[in-house]
Amino acid sequence: MTRLQALEPKETTGRSKELFDGIQSKLGMVPNMMRTMGNSPAVLEGYLNLSDALGKGSLGGKLGELIALAVAESNTCNYCLSAHSFIGEKLVGIDTTTLEMAREGKNKDPKIAAALFFAQTLVEKRGRVSADDVAAVKAAGHSDGAVGEIVAHVALNVLTNYFNNTANTDIDFPVVEAQTV
Repeated sequence: MTRLQALEPKETTGRSKELFDGIQSKLGMVPNMMRTMGNSPAVLEGYLNLSDALGKGSLGGKLGELIALAVAESNTCNYCLSAHSFIGEKLVGIDTTTLEMAREGKNKDPKIAAALFFAQTLVEKRGRVSADDVAAVKAAGHSDGAVGEIVAHVALNVLTNYFNNTANTDIDFPVVEAQTV
């Protein structure tokens, strides 16, 4: 059972209504996470703005989705695992093997694997990574800017993981469950 109420877009007013209308026009729906975030327009708008900015970054949509899966698995967030598995496969075109490997922080491409491992290391160490951790991701070919974007993707996904785990958001995508406990 959900702990925070998802708003009905048709019954919502004010800034949340404006944001819901934008989401609806872009996605054709307002996912339950965003409907629940809409209880605080500041939370929803902050999420949308950071997500939009990172979507324009150098890492690209594919790596962003893979990082989301690695972080969601680390944080045992079934809502985000479900959403990003669906988005990764259906909207970004990532094969299911690659999606499943990302949850373990792995990839056949060493540069992508290094980014995923670094993302999971950030979660595990709560951001207190070592000089060696940073050197390893940079040695795999990531610039200082890309490392910063990996940190930002992790932060965005920690926000959504913690939010959904707190709210116990109803999953409105095909359900994928975390393997970690």
